[in-house]
Amino acid sequence: MQTETTPTKEPQDLQGNWVWFLVLGIGMVVMGLFAISWACLATVTVAATWLFGFVILASGISIVVHSFSTGRWSGMLLHLLIGIMYMVAGFIIIEQPMEAAINLTLVIAIILIMSGIFRMVFAMSERFTGWPWVLLNGGITLMMGMLIYKQWPASGLWVIGLFLGIDLIFNGWAWIMLSFGIRSLPKQQPS
Repeated sequence: MQTETTPTKEPQDLQGNWVWFLVLGIGMVVMGLFAISWACLATVTVAATWLFGFVILASGISIVVHSFSTGRWSGMLLHLLIGIMYMVAGFIIIEQPMEAAINLTLVIAIILIMSGIFRMVFAMSERFTGWPWVLLNGGITLMMGMLIYKQWPASGLWVIGLFLGIDLIFNGWAWIMLSFGIRSLPKQQPS
């Protein structure tokens, strides 16, 4: 038995709002360029780390509230302790965003180094289709981690801001391309 699939109409439903996607994308690209070109990436890094602290704090508060709202004692103490640890970590990050940024940058460097090594070893050992690209990706990831680590702790003042700016640019570009793709869809015929 063969089932017939009908294409989703969601893209056509969004077609009337393509301009808003374009505006969002352009705004994100501009903010990303601003973050990267700003003379003091340390300010962007500290601001991003400070906001991250508030996210961690809010997560801790919600975990603590959830631990009391389950109505069961099973696991309540564990959830309560995890929530309190999140809240303490959030307070520490909010109180010392510069030091937190430096420490987070060290964690980023270690993750990049380990991820690069694992990707390279996996690509060379498995030799699957396209493995040279994964090997190249691993090599670049390893080099980025080593560059960040070699300049640490000074790299802690600019890495997070730079990564945030790059992420904003690429996400913004994706929204811009999505808006043009939605705009170019054939017009939906009224039923």
